[in-house]
Amino acid sequence: MRPSVRFLDDALIERIVSEGRDLICDLGVEIHNNNAVSMLADQGARVDPQKGRVHFTHDIIDRALDAAPSCFELYDSLGGKAVELGGWNVSFTPGSAAINILDPATQKLRRPETADYVRFCKLCCGMDEIASQATAMIPVDVPERISDSYRLYLSLRFCAKPVVTGAFTAEAFAIMRDLQLAVRGSREKLAARPLTVFSCCPTSPLKWSDVTSQNLLDCAEYSIPVEYISMPLSGFMAPVTLVGSLVQHTAETLSGLALSQLTRPGTPVLYGGSPAIFDVRCETTPMGAIDTMMMDCAYNEIGKWLGLPTQAYIGLSDAKLLDAQAGLETSMGATLAALAGINQISGPGMLDFESSFSLEKLVLDNEICGMTSRMLAGIEPKEDFPSLPRFEELLAERHLLISDHTRRYLREEIHVPGPTIDRANRSRWQQRGGLTLRERAHREVERIIDAYEPVQLDGDTRRELTRRMEREAQRFGMERLPETE
Repeated sequence: MRPSVRFLDDALIERIVSEGRDLICDLGVEIHNNNAVSMLADQGARVDPQKGRVHFTHDIIDRALDAAPSCFELYDSLGGKAVELGGWNVSFTPGSAAINILDPATQKLRRPETADYVRFCKLCCGMDEIASQATAMIPVDVPERISDSYRLYLSLRFCAKPVVTGAFTAEAFAIMRDLQLAVRGSREKLAARPLTVFSCCPTSPLKWSDVTSQNLLDCAEYSIPVEYISMPLSGFMAPVTLVGSLVQHTAETLSGLALSQLTRPGTPVLYGGSPAIFDVRCETTPMGAIDTMMMDCAYNEIGKWLGLPTQAYIGLSDAKLLDAQAGLETSMGATLAALAGINQISGPGMLDFESSFSLEKLVLDNEICGMTSRMLAGIEPKEDFPSLPRFEELLAERHLLISDHTRRYLREEIHVPGPTIDRANRSRWQQRGGLTLRERAHREVERIIDAYEPVQLDGDTRRELTRRMEREAQRFGMERLPETE
């Protein structure tokens, strides 16, 4: 039996969805993109130019829900299937767009550079429990205007796993699309084997900016999957109650769904988000708060009820270092997310309110993800009945260490973590150097990066990726890209 958790009953889900639908029909949504507004108007939406709001119709919402696929697959850069998003499948991907990296030597924050990003990509390749990579940090040694495309370029160069990414400007989409086309070879092949998921974020409350609206339209045009990242802040930019925030999240996400599906019916989407409570004491938005985690799991239930694959930023921490708080918040979030069946869990490696990234934390989080995978496998009998023969053997042999039954099922029944997790007794731990968790994690980071093997993209593809990225960099005054080897 697969273990699970629920926070909402069907009646409450139905009421939340009904209220969310009514909001975008009656109150409307502020949309700052003429193309999106015109398309909605052509489909029957009422546009109020004086208030700058677009009033959706229930017919538009119904058609969008009918058109959106219930699941889709992501493929790696070599064309192999990497992950299936939908149903009760659970997968993990690192957090995105950190502006800082936690330096392992100084334990201080600093701005990341290309070399840090390349190390992240190489490490990500060795994380068995991390199905996708993400554009996890923003290098500062390239012009800001190419930071989106440059991160995607590095990800495609140094790791084969599919990429969760996004564009902070409408102009960046073209080069990011072209980088994917360079890998796949054609628009049709890219649509058949999606390589990325683009994060598209409405602005709370009930608003889509020009950039994010255009990103939705552009991704749909090329059948590039998107995840809607609605971010209501309970008690600040959303009602203080979790139910009220879920109504707002539903409204904002359904409005994005309509934009995607009206542009190209069948566009792959994730019913995602990054809501949070607002801690009035500290004026922060804690992602590690239990209330935030409850909202994530709850809107996932709403997404499943609507028949859509889901995503959430959960399984991360607001701690500043790799400490007990980091482990507490990350493991609780990852456990709840897995039990709730969130299809894509975004967050491993992240600290400090999604603002900083730690390679050592990514290694620890990979272990947490492995533990949740074992948990989801549940408890099942494996030649345990009748039990009498097993206990007769135990009494006769005084142990079952080399029993046929033990040797047959040991590896699949007992989860064995990697060297970051210490299970030795104290004397053996001391004999091995008495390393702390942070020291063990750093040693594992270096071991995995040292064992990295380059992605087997063909030479022409690698050269085309670099040619396109260099040409984009030159547009913004950078003659040569930073060294990556």
